Amino acid sequence: MTTLIKKQVLPIALMGLMVLTRFHHFGDVLHLPDASLAVFFFAGFYRKKAFFVFLLALAALIDYVAIKNGTSDYCISPAYVFLIPTYAVMWLAGRYCATFKSLKIPELALSAGLLTLATSAAFIISNGSFYLLSGRFKDLSLIDYFARVAQYYPSYMSAALIYAGAGFAIIKIINSLPALGARHKTG
Repeated sequence: MTTLIKKQVLPIALMGLMVLTRFHHFGDVLHLPDASLAVFFFAGFYRKKAFFVFLLALAALIDYVAIKNGTSDYCISPAYVFLIPTYAVMWLAGRYCATFKSLKIPELALSAGLLTLATSAAFIISNGSFYLLSGRFKDLSLIDYFARVAQYYPSYMSAALIYAGAGFAIIKIINSLPALGARHKTG
């Protein structure tokens, strides 16, 4: 990835994507699904811990503004703090995947596998902590809770994978631009 894109465009694009999508976690006809998982994954490519912390603060600010403007606060509980390890899993997976430079099929397959594993771990952390700490499921067994929550796993996973797939496609295109320019000059 070119230095300008990595240092300036990537962080701005990720912040913009989070701002545009975080208000509606699952999406609907009028709104894109929440891209926060993919945002934190690609923030790992940037490799700056301060940016990770900034994105956590931005996510909290967006949630605060959304709730003040009528979005349900149902998910706000003592478990909310577990979004930090949830997003850290995604950021660390992205940080590791940033070591793959060529974006050829084997590296993309490894990235997709790691992204899938990280997203599954993020799902377990965020939903498990909500079950244990929110106080909303005192009469519900862990098995019954996960049976209810399992219906959300496909949309949770697919949103992260679709955004990441689009992100990898954009990175691949950007990385190929200098090569295209060099071929054009010599051709």
